[in-house]
Amino acid sequence: MTQRFLFPHERLPEVAETLRHEVRAFLREELAAGGFVPGSDSWMNASPEFSRKLGRAGWLGMTWPRKYGGAERSSLERYVLTEELLSAGAPVGAHWISDRQTGPMLLRYGTEEQRMRFMPGIARGECYFAIGMSEPDAGSDLAAVRTRADRVDGGWRLTGRKVWSSFAHEAHCMIVLCRTSPKDENRHAGLSQLLVELDAPGIQMRPILNLAGHHHFNEVVFDEVLVPDTRVVGEIGDGWKQVVSELAYERSGPERFLSYYPVLASLLGPLAAQIGQANNLADSPLTTAVGALVTQLATLRQMSLSIAGRLQAGASLEIEAAVVKDLGTRFERLLPEQARLIAASAGISLHEGEFGRLLAEAVLRAPSSTLRGGTNEILRGAIARGLGLR
Repeated sequence: MTQRFLFPHERLPEVAETLRHEVRAFLREELAAGGFVPGSDSWMNASPEFSRKLGRAGWLGMTWPRKYGGAERSSLERYVLTEELLSAGAPVGAHWISDRQTGPMLLRYGTEEQRMRFMPGIARGECYFAIGMSEPDAGSDLAAVRTRADRVDGGWRLTGRKVWSSFAHEAHCMIVLCRTSPKDENRHAGLSQLLVELDAPGIQMRPILNLAGHHHFNEVVFDEVLVPDTRVVGEIGDGWKQVVSELAYERSGPERFLSYYPVLASLLGPLAAQIGQANNLADSPLTTAVGALVTQLATLRQMSLSIAGRLQAGASLEIEAAVVKDLGTRFERLLPEQARLIAASAGISLHEGEFGRLLAEAVLRAPSSTLRGGTNEILRGAIARGLGLR
């Protein structure tokens, strides 16, 4: 039977808007004090010091139970925090993966010992995780992973390679998707997740520089790394089911369309002066071009916010998350180029000032938007399967 996806309208509660004012005040103070320099794609910029400040404010792990270091606040409050940090270009990369998906995964599948061992540190901004999914010969086809874990006394011996592992060189741990039994006709069977502490013997870290020359990607090599049974996440053989549920958190958040928002925000100041000189603002091509971007942005935000509200209610939203990521990352590829064209038409320098700096970063980073977290081609295949179209 053909399925369909839904994005019901979601309204933010008053407590979330109150939090928004608190976060904006915090960010103004940090900027005034030189605590950070706004950046494009800021969730790929890491500052452990900034992450610890968020932890002290109670803004990491904020939806988790207090016994694990959380604040027991709503997913919609967390959403507001996230979009404010991204809109400001704050350097949130150190804690990003841990807060976004590792904590929720441990709450759902982890043991009590794992939760107590790692989640309070994540909530303090002191414990960072990396993702161990993609591989050199697998890419977005996670069912094709070759990294394997063989049963030994007391645990598993892990061998293989992972690539595009953001900030693995600064992380303390990685959740690794691996094969614990041979592949058969069901390609999704025999996969498991292991929690690997990255100071274990047998691990090599190799940097992968992006177009901008920045190091946040890595290749991680596991050479017979011993992982104890206490570090199995969930059940052996349930790795595919666990990963699919985890991807709903990874793919649906505002980072999939707000990564380059600081470029647009920095353009609006000088652009407003140019538009204001037009005789008829409604007929100004610049107004039309900016309006098209803002309209897309508003639509994507509402779709993403809808998923946040439904995830809070316990819904399973893999298809909707894939739709948001597909549309959002295509928008992210579009925004820097459109901003460049708008600025050039308005006579605004492409190379000077805050706008020029942020635009340069965005132009170099935007090509990766439709690759990370699953390529758009793979996402569209998953959407089609979920809708019963293939």
